[in-house]
Amino acid sequence: MSDRSFIRADRTSVFVRELDRAYPLIERGDGVWLHDTAGNAYLDAVSGGAMVTSLGHGDVPGIIDAAAAQARRLSFVYNVHVTSPAQEELAAELVKLAPEGFTRVHFTSGGTEANELGLRMARSYHVERGEPSRHLIISPAQSYHGASIATFGLTGRAGLQSPYQPYIQQQPHIAPSTWRTDPTGEAALAELDRVIAEAGPENVAAFLLEPVSAASLPGYSPPEAFWRGLEQRRREHGFLIWFDEVVTGLGRTGTWFAADQMPVVPDIITTAKGLGAGFIPIGGMLVRDHVYQAVAAGSRAFEPGHTWDGAPVSCAVGLAVIDRLRSEKLVESVRERGPGLRQALEDALAGCDMVREVRGRGFLLGVSYVDPDDGESFLDPALGVAGRIDQEARDRQLVIYSTQPTADGFAGDQTLLAPAFVATDGELDEIVERVAATVRAVEAAVKKEIAGRRS
Repeated sequence: MSDRSFIRADRTSVFVRELDRAYPLIERGDGVWLHDTAGNAYLDAVSGGAMVTSLGHGDVPGIIDAAAAQARRLSFVYNVHVTSPAQEELAAELVKLAPEGFTRVHFTSGGTEANELGLRMARSYHVERGEPSRHLIISPAQSYHGASIATFGLTGRAGLQSPYQPYIQQQPHIAPSTWRTDPTGEAALAELDRVIAEAGPENVAAFLLEPVSAASLPGYSPPEAFWRGLEQRRREHGFLIWFDEVVTGLGRTGTWFAADQMPVVPDIITTAKGLGAGFIPIGGMLVRDHVYQAVAAGSRAFEPGHTWDGAPVSCAVGLAVIDRLRSEKLVESVRERGPGLRQALEDALAGCDMVREVRGRGFLLGVSYVDPDDGESFLDPALGVAGRIDQEARDRQLVIYSTQPTADGFAGDQTLLAPAFVATDGELDEIVERVAATVRAVEAAVKKEIAGRRS
């Protein structure tokens, strides 16, 4: 591929995220394809790289027109002073789509802000009810909830928190219930009991988790026993359950919210990526009525406030996204095709000694890798398998997202897949084929390198 189709740190005014990486220069997209300035076409298996573009790339019917029409009427007002029809209509639509009992939405400009808002809501709920000691948020350690200083504290991953730890309010965490240490969920419940006892039940505000994890532990959900135990402890100790659905909201797992598939109903849901579908930044926090009523019966004020919260153009786009998902029955399509996609991926990777597990729901899937010698140990981080997987995929003109959180102690190298809902069956087959070829090529090289170390 031509070097002119890549941007490097020494050739740009952009402060890029990784200074040693070459970034393909993408100039346009259509559906699940991204096209760079040299004419190369990349198959996008992660919805823009961040699980966002659920409707695909390009001029999706109705979306741009909705934004333009709203901008001509009213582009911005600050919702501290006024509201707008677009905001009112979008809130009403989301309440209809949310699990039973959700009655209010506060909009934000993205996922991190939505989780910041959820953090304030969990605190405010208890303060309004006369329990001001409740301030701790317990969550699985292997998670991701945003890139602000406050949301960094909601994950127990030292690799993400460093070097910002002096600023971070540390929150308590438990280990996730994966095949490696806790396949039943009983150990996590025992750890949760210990954490609650040590913190003091009167100090616990909420338990936060991704019902289906994204980048931190792709495609993972806790086992059934953990959910039942979590519900028991909510009733016993009075904390809230908060679902981070920044990724899973708006159809990613085959239902409007992943909460629809879970055996417990959360008190708070935060969401973002799928609501704007890559056309505009927007997120939101949804609450059940009893959470709202705590404020209504108390101070009657909730002061979160970011400038672009509930902006008319953002809300108009959100309405158009929901309309498109409905009219094309895309959530139903994900629900129907997701199991087949997962099975096809499992079949294509069968016999790969480096692949331990394929997991996930809908169009949110994860592949976990292990040492091919024993099928269980983490791969040596020095092998750089996650990076090699992504590089090999890029060489095959495939965009996927792999991570290496080995230092966290809960997961090793892994790959995330999250294609756009509009992908055809043929394009899904092509994604599976290229992923399998990528993994097999990297596995062969890794096995050779491991054998060379032993000789």
